[in-house]
Amino acid sequence: MSFAHVGIELAFRGKGVNEKAYVVSCSKPEYQLELGKEVLAIDPAYFRPTEVDLLIGDPSKAKHKLGWIPEYSLEDLVNDMMASDLEFMKKEYHIKEGGYQILNYFE
Repeated sequence: MSFAHVGIELAFRGKGVNEKAYVVSCSKPEYQLELGKEVLAIDPAYFRPTEVDLLIGDPSKAKHKLGWIPEYSLEDLVNDMMASDLEFMKKEYHIKEGGYQILNYFE
């Protein structure tokens, strides 16, 4: 969803921990990546030792007993997060272009 937000289409190849995503197309001129570039991969170093295989949330009890209605969809949350991240990255870009040092957030 986040790549789609900036007009990048991905193709997924592989299964399980070997699944990776590659750039198929970029439709927005300001967000161009090399076609065929690997942009997502699974790193087992981040697996939690006590992770359960499947977690499924069911909000029906909260809806029924409390009258709770979700205000945001998953797509809304992704859009908000991407807007914030893109704004942050634009600021970082301008700082770097101005000759100042920025922190490296990549591991």
